[in-house]
Amino acid sequence: MKYYKKLIGEKCYLSPISLDDVERYTEWVNDMEMGLFMPFSKVIIDLDKERESLQQLMKESFTFAIVEREINKAVGNCSLMGISSVHRHSWFGIFIGDKTYWNRGIGTEATNLILDYGFNVLNLNNISLEVFDFNKRAIRCYEKVGFTKVGVRRKYVYIAGKYHDVVIYDILAEEFESPYVNQIFERSTSEEAGRGKITFG
Repeated sequence: MKYYKKLIGEKCYLSPISLDDVERYTEWVNDMEMGLFMPFSKVIIDLDKERESLQQLMKESFTFAIVEREINKAVGNCSLMGISSVHRHSWFGIFIGDKTYWNRGIGTEATNLILDYGFNVLNLNNISLEVFDFNKRAIRCYEKVGFTKVGVRRKYVYIAGKYHDVVIYDILAEEFESPYVNQIFERSTSEEAGRGKITFG
């Protein structure tokens, strides 16, 4: 597969999604263990539906493949959705489809990278998310990155014979420290200043 390094971390980088990965995505979204943490667990998704879904995501949101750096392997994706250019807010979503990469810090790093893109490239001010209350692994990741719990939808979903809350988190631009974009900007402008070649536009 061919990937393109848009934002780069130590363990992974974010790339435009490759539709060549559609079979892997189809396998992931039909995995019930994965689906229990996502809203698509009740949906039957074949190859054509998943291709359409990916194309729609790419058209309507800022969605990236999460690619493991050492072997250039897509392990999931993350998105900024429902962006308001007036109010400067968005919803965030992520999943690591390759379960061999769970609990290895890639989700946390990918979250930091896409937040960096949202705040420092798209100029957003507020990024929000919703998470099932039993998804403790995801909640640890979000809180580690700096998301704050701001609300609860009580007994909002019915899964495995029991009602569960959906927890709402958000993070503001002023609460986030750029791990990548600002460092590139500072390095690039410093180098240009040293050569006397600063340009605008």
